[in-house]
Amino acid sequence: MRFRDACIPVQFGWSSPFARWQTAFADVSSLDLAVQVTRRALDDRGLPAAELSRLVFGTTTPQRGGFYAAPTVAARIGAERVTGPTIAQACATSAVCVEAAALYADAEPGGLHLVVAADRTSNSPVLTYPSSTAPGGAPDHEHWFFDNIQLDPWAGKAMIETAERVAEQGGITREQADEMTLVRHEQYTSALAADREFQRRWMIPVEVSRRRSSRDPQVVDADVGVHDTTAEGLAKLDPVLPRGVVTYGSQTHPADGTAGVLVTGAARARELAAGEPVARVLASGVARVEPAEMPKAPVPAAQRALADAELTFADVAAVTTHNPFAVNDVWFARETGFDVARMNQRGSSLIFGHPNAPTGARLLVELIHTLVDRGGGVGLFTGCAAGDTAAALVVQVDS
Repeated sequence: MRFRDACIPVQFGWSSPFARWQTAFADVSSLDLAVQVTRRALDDRGLPAAELSRLVFGTTTPQRGGFYAAPTVAARIGAERVTGPTIAQACATSAVCVEAAALYADAEPGGLHLVVAADRTSNSPVLTYPSSTAPGGAPDHEHWFFDNIQLDPWAGKAMIETAERVAEQGGITREQADEMTLVRHEQYTSALAADREFQRRWMIPVEVSRRRSSRDPQVVDADVGVHDTTAEGLAKLDPVLPRGVVTYGSQTHPADGTAGVLVTGAARARELAAGEPVARVLASGVARVEPAEMPKAPVPAAQRALADAELTFADVAAVTTHNPFAVNDVWFARETGFDVARMNQRGSSLIFGHPNAPTGARLLVELIHTLVDRGGGVGLFTGCAAGDTAAALVVQVDS
């Protein structure tokens, strides 16, 4: 899908830190987290929430009050007369939300269309489904996170099995997966240089009430739960599945967090940018591959987005990927020929974690800033999602 007039002022993209599940944000509703971070982001940038035209809210894990998600978040950040859709498409949620906002921007270029995505994998709900045909009307139960990670009801496989299936088909070895993981960790570490100067441009600190304490709130201003990674450490890990390629070192960890971007027309974007760069959203693409082959999906999604933008991989300066398994990036680099060193140059979800909905928004923000640092160019975000699907976005930052 191609867009005519959808832009993101570079400073109007942000993310909270991501916290490994059951750590800093474990007891914080993702709606509350979204409200706190979005309000601070808008205040820091001098944009009154009342000026917003729409709010597109992305989330996948049910939270108390989530029935009212988008209008509630809008009202609580100060946009009391603003509404919009709540969108869920597993790990592709952010890309689909940006796609929706870009369509709004094409239709109403003077409007301000805010994307907010938030999720909490910690303490995910256990849902009870009434069953009148069961003995005594006994209900069925579903653990929202574990049950869905462990079984795709259509393909009949757990998510990790999709990685092992693609590794087997592609002849991807344990050593290749570990090597890719180490590269991605080194790239993430580069984003921490100079007192995290890169991350501090767009990362919004979060205040969290301390557990069982009346002390001042804890301020979380950096990612929580990123493990040190070495070649020796990776080599010592056992595969998750017998005789498999994937270990707990070469797959992502569940996390909690929120992220956002503002999408508007080019003229309004330049006005808000006040001389700073603007990223144009050129196109989006989605794809679905064969059952239980999820890590393959980012490639055709990227190809479709680039085709709609009338570009090829030769035109792309930088790529970010949602890579829950190192296998994803090994496959992507092999199939596209794209240089691994120009993928995820400042980090990826393989390393900093995966809170589902906001993952893609953070990676889009990092991509845009990576392009700014290199003086502009075309960037691609692509990432897989549940159901053997993927979504991609193509952006361009002019020098």
